[in-house]
Amino acid sequence: MMAQLLNSSFTPTTRGLRRQSIPSITQSTSRKSQIHAKIREIFMPALSSTMTEGKIVSWVKSEGDKLNKGESVVVVESDKADMDVETFYDGYLAAIMVEEGGIAAVGSAIALLAETEDEIAQAISKAKEQSSSSSSSSPAAPSPPPAETTIPDSIAVATVVKAAPVKAVASTHPASDGGKRIVASPYAKKLAKELNVDLSGVVGTGPMGRIVAKDVEAAVVASVAVPVAAAAESAKPISAAPGVELGSVVPFTTMQGAVSRNMVESLGVPTFRVGYTITTDALDALYKKIKPKGVTMTALLAKATALALAKHPVVNSSCRDGKSFTYNSNINIAVAVAIDGGLITPVLQNADKVDIYSLSRKWKELVDKARAKQLQPQEYSTGTFTLSNLGMFGVDRFDAILPPGTGAIMAVGASEPTVVATKDGRIGMKSQMQVNVTADHRVIYGADLAQFLQTLAKIIEDPKDLTF
Repeated sequence: MMAQLLNSSFTPTTRGLRRQSIPSITQSTSRKSQIHAKIREIFMPALSSTMTEGKIVSWVKSEGDKLNKGESVVVVESDKADMDVETFYDGYLAAIMVEEGGIAAVGSAIALLAETEDEIAQAISKAKEQSSSSSSSSPAAPSPPPAETTIPDSIAVATVVKAAPVKAVASTHPASDGGKRIVASPYAKKLAKELNVDLSGVVGTGPMGRIVAKDVEAAVVASVAVPVAAAAESAKPISAAPGVELGSVVPFTTMQGAVSRNMVESLGVPTFRVGYTITTDALDALYKKIKPKGVTMTALLAKATALALAKHPVVNSSCRDGKSFTYNSNINIAVAVAIDGGLITPVLQNADKVDIYSLSRKWKELVDKARAKQLQPQEYSTGTFTLSNLGMFGVDRFDAILPPGTGAIMAVGASEPTVVATKDGRIGMKSQMQVNVTADHRVIYGADLAQFLQTLAKIIEDPKDLTF
């Protein structure tokens, strides 16, 4: 996979952050590429160890634009995050071979880079040759025009309604640059022109508020919603959830595909489950006291879990080859977060050593980055133990699937008032929550989990150590 990255004229980064290894990659690429080449292929880079293909979110530059070394050119969606990709060379973006929304395998060409402006025409010709040769060798039928492919059928009403240029209700947005300049991808501009959409009122959801194709489509859908509703007033079918077309077949997103592969892989691991009931009155009281200081319940649970793991290192271990296991040197708590189009597990690193206030701030930062799809690989792939909490939805108990490469995952249910028998034989009321741990039985045994859960319960029921 690194070889694929070394073949690329580009390197991935997140917003404004350059990787420290870029110089060495550049040197390797320079040696591997033909130094005197005038036209270079821009490859789909490998942005993570599990990435096999990537989706073009948006082209930051247009065909014909001059590029400077280190400049962001395209935003690529990997199986975990959206990342900017920078160029290794100066030159001109001569030809875009994979449009926005298109998917390309890692290592395949997505554009051509010309060294001089005079060679742009040659590059365009080369791109057409590659496109024609690939289409002739593929038995698949050619894809329909982008506008017809990506826009819902209901948009066809727009040709009948013939409304004025679409203008969404929105205040000044970053994409308008204070109302002076509209920042939109080339494909979004083309689509807006075809569909008679006024981009000055469209809210961009791309990088830095950039308007991308899906924003234009959303504006068109919104503009025809009222006419469509009026026409259908006489016969109202059972409505589906917003944005869901009943009976439609929806392909996995890149992230959903990665989740699917991981879940299938986890079926090969022999697991078992142990449940435990924990009284949370003391934890609830502590949370109420320190919540105004920015502390989150997720951070409290992660901290408590990390302190318990420190006393039971086997539960924090992992088996990757089926022949040995590793006592992980760090306690990194991964917490499952549902985001639009998938699931990701931001990691609170060294959670046993970080104070609760810093841990809470870090957690909020990670969640914001996760929802913006801007997590770095080390921020989602280094977990040694996973938490999955559905308590906020009122779920009292559930089982979680073990993520590949880890030893255990704990499912946390809601804390609820429960009638209990006290030690003196009376009936009382306490808040309790159910936790269920799924573990790799090749490494972790029943007694290991039972002892870990006993320790966790003691920490939560007497949480003085959580605020050190």
